[in-house]
Amino acid sequence: MPFRKLKEFLDTHNIKYVTISHSQAFTAQEIAATAHIPGKELAKTVMVKIDGKMAMAVLPASYKVDFGLLKKAAGAKRVELASEQEFKDMFPGCEVGAMPPFGNLYGLEVYVAESLAEDEEIAFNAGSHTELIKVSYKDFETHVKPKVVKFSSKRSD
Repeated sequence: MPFRKLKEFLDTHNIKYVTISHSQAFTAQEIAATAHIPGKELAKTVMVKIDGKMAMAVLPASYKVDFGLLKKAAGAKRVELASEQEFKDMFPGCEVGAMPPFGNLYGLEVYVAESLAEDEEIAFNAGSHTELIKVSYKDFETHVKPKVVKFSSKRSD
């Protein structure tokens, strides 16, 4: 079970959650469709480098990162997409690209899109391409302590 570290964290902090199994899917939009979750409620984690430091940008599956807005919100000189090569070893036990948005478990800063913070519940990859976890947004925010900023816009495709 790839999400043992996350599950232990949730259990230790008495956070109620639901585990959702789905057929293998890799893109956030595919996952949302396969798991029957609205794209707005599925949180995808995009790894970025902010002034050279790795961070998580968490936003609805149906949105895309606006790097200019994120740069401004973070007060950074440079924000760029991180390559898989740069972060693949940072999340032991997780499949590449399926890391949960709990940067606090990995010593990473987390930026959450304002649009995601409006949801009562969020679902996200639980370390694999076949499992999601759903929690209340309030619990997520309380325990992860993300910076909630405007850095995303709806995908047009």
